[in-house]
Amino acid sequence: MNINGYKIKPGADLKDAKLGYAHLKGANLSYAHLKGANLWSANLKDADLNYSNPQGANLQGANLKGADLSYANLSYANLQGANLKDVDLSYAHLEGANLEGANLKGADLWSANLKDANLRGATLKDANLEGANLSCANLKGANLKGADLWSANLEGAIVTNTILDKEKINDDAGIA
Repeated sequence: MNINGYKIKPGADLKDAKLGYAHLKGANLSYAHLKGANLWSANLKDADLNYSNPQGANLQGANLKGADLSYANLSYANLQGANLKDVDLSYAHLEGANLEGANLKGADLWSANLKDANLRGATLKDANLEGANLSCANLKGANLKGADLWSANLEGAIVTNTILDKEKINDDAGIA
């Protein structure tokens, strides 16, 4: 598949690619190098991005519903307002990522690293955050109703006005 002159395939080198508004529904971009790519408002619904490297990429407003981002390196990526409903982010690296206002309803973030991530106002209803590192993350105003936070690290996280089920958090999570 070719889009805007870029060859879209597993392992593709798409560093700094300009793919805003691109239609990549169901695309196989596993192991792709997407560092610094602009995927602003792109349609990546059901795309395979496992083991990809969109570090520092702009995915603001992108539709990633049902995508596989397991083991992806999304450190410092901009996912503000992105649709990440039912996405697989297990073992993903999201350190310092901006997920403000993102929809992560039903997302699998098992053992994901969200240290210093901005999740302000994000929807994480029914998400699996078991074993996730949320240390120093901003969860102000986020909705974690029904989210599984068992063994999650919330030490230093900002949880002001955050909706969460206390019974789904173990005692050593790092919050009172």
